[in-house]
Amino acid sequence: MNRLVLALLLGLAFVGAAQARHDANDDLDIDKVNGSIHVPDNATVGKLSTVNGGIRIGANAHAKAAETVNGGIDVEDGASVDSLETVNGGLHIGAKVKVAKTVEAVNGGITLGQGADVAGHASNVNGGIKLDAAHVGGGIETVSGDITIGADSRVEGGVLVNEDHSWFRMGSSRKPRVVIGPHAKVDGKLTFKRDVDLYVSDSATIGPVEGATPTKFSGDQVPK
Repeated sequence: MNRLVLALLLGLAFVGAAQARHDANDDLDIDKVNGSIHVPDNATVGKLSTVNGGIRIGANAHAKAAETVNGGIDVEDGASVDSLETVNGGLHIGAKVKVAKTVEAVNGGITLGQGADVAGHASNVNGGIKLDAAHVGGGIETVSGDITIGADSRVEGGVLVNEDHSWFRMGSSRKPRVVIGPHAKVDGKLTFKRDVDLYVSDSATIGPVEGATPTKFSGDQVPK
């Protein structure tokens, strides 16, 4: 066997062995600067981190923390993760996803699908927060985003719409719109440190309200 063929075979063997070790150790951290991260369905990985790129966690997969700066994070149905964090990008959390800790964004919306469960808080600065028959155990916080706590959703720890401390504003800022849907339940205080439009279903249950006057509505149609 000539030396070139031997070298190629040894190289292939090394790559195969490395891949086998990688596949056997499925609790690996993935860290990038440029590029997206995709975790296959049903896989188990460690911490996911990128600077410029999105992150997708497949259905029924498990990851530890998932963090990005410029990019969104999608967590598919049935997956589980310890925490999610992004700066510029939205967070889409599918049905029956379990988040053991917190969900945080700065400039980006947060959506929780049916049966999604976040044990800690869900917070952002700019961007809507929407729950579809989902649960948040540590409260919801935003500054400029709309909040929709949809039908049959549950929130413990209250709701906070904070003051806008941004140093630059152009014209009058729009009032956030907060909707508490049919049969939804919010335990804890609803605190509004800026003007909001607050709509509460007559079948919802909420805690004390500070800083806003609720407008009641019936059925599924929220007043415009």
